[in-house]
Amino acid sequence: MEARPVDVMRLAVRESDRAVRLVHRAREARLAGERMPVAPRAEIGASWNRVLRSGVDPEKSTHSVLLEPDEIEHRRRSSALGEVMPLLGDALTAIADASQQIMVVTDVEGRVLWRQGNTGVLRRADDICLAEGAAWSEESTGTNAIGTAIAVRTPVQVHSAEHFVRSLHGWTCAAAPVRDPRDGRLMGIVDISGPASTFHPTTLALVGSVARLAESEIRTRHLESIDRLRSVAAPMLCRLGGRAMAVDPHGWLAAVTGMPPVDRLPLPKSLQQGRVWLPSLGMCRVEPLPGGWLVQVADGATDSPPRRVVLDLSRPRGLAVNVVSPVGAWAQRLSPRHAELLFALALHREGRTASELAEDIFGDPTRTVTVRAEISRLRRHLAEVLAHRPYRFGDGVEVEVIHPEHPADLLPRSKAPVVTAARSAR
Repeated sequence: MEARPVDVMRLAVRESDRAVRLVHRAREARLAGERMPVAPRAEIGASWNRVLRSGVDPEKSTHSVLLEPDEIEHRRRSSALGEVMPLLGDALTAIADASQQIMVVTDVEGRVLWRQGNTGVLRRADDICLAEGAAWSEESTGTNAIGTAIAVRTPVQVHSAEHFVRSLHGWTCAAAPVRDPRDGRLMGIVDISGPASTFHPTTLALVGSVARLAESEIRTRHLESIDRLRSVAAPMLCRLGGRAMAVDPHGWLAAVTGMPPVDRLPLPKSLQQGRVWLPSLGMCRVEPLPGGWLVQVADGATDSPPRRVVLDLSRPRGLAVNVVSPVGAWAQRLSPRHAELLFALALHREGRTASELAEDIFGDPTRTVTVRAEISRLRRHLAEVLAHRPYRFGDGVEVEVIHPEHPADLLPRSKAPVVTAARSAR
């Protein structure tokens, strides 16, 4: 018979002590590898399993090495959430203060960038290292609303014994992810935390609503900035011949002439004025505009293709491809799957068919549909260096692969035959 599930969110309102005891018994049984007398909520059980696999000690301290103040400030300036902190503060801080709780905002890694709220609770939060610069991912601190919301990308409430680490059993927290409304990318987490006695089931809905409010504000600010850029760029584009576009600092399109519009133009991280090779357009001339860039495609015989590709597989969390051309360089971060595909093409410079790549990556030559779809995504950014029929790096392109120091660390989570063979061959 399966364990009976216990919903601590529902029971905590009427029978708080009993609900906590039930979850505590389930946690102790799970840690001991025994059958749980009751089952935790599905999201809590899944989190416990992830945390156990990652090796977090349930008796550990939640203290972590804090980021240096200058690093915290750098991350604040780099995050769009900084622009909406006044809104978040207005929406949540007064409520948190009155309810003996605090508001916490983190980046995508779970590092605390801001916290506000009740002064007494802020002091208590220092005791569990819920402080600016602290790490609150699941890998660092076990099951908690911030880290679990990062892991599952949905709002999460964690109460008392649902926390994996015992020292957090006196706390309750609710957190929601904030996504970039332009592309859905996670930007950070907004959280309400406080002593377990301050638990209320509506806190989760409140935090979720404020996260959506922040996303709406970010969308409004983006559209306003694009409109301002368009008002400057549109008259200029009318006078230009050939292909050109105006984009904001992140590549979002404001105006275009002479070519089909795109939502976003991939830009190198350190774009500068002058002649620049852009992978989706070729050689371009880039000039600064108020709030963005004017990009003119250099249509002519002077354009030259990239000469060298460096596939950097030295760090599992920093997979990248670097393209070096006669006039500059640019880099593109890679997913593990795209890194596998490029590694296979680097080993087989003569090229691979879709069937051969399916065998390289999946050990199954019939999975050609998946391979073609992934190569198509890669070519959106690497069209100038990747050829097809068969799939290969283009003629005249020099390819270098940077391996990790130890062969076993080559794409360590990959099960692709082409990767496992390379690990054992080195």
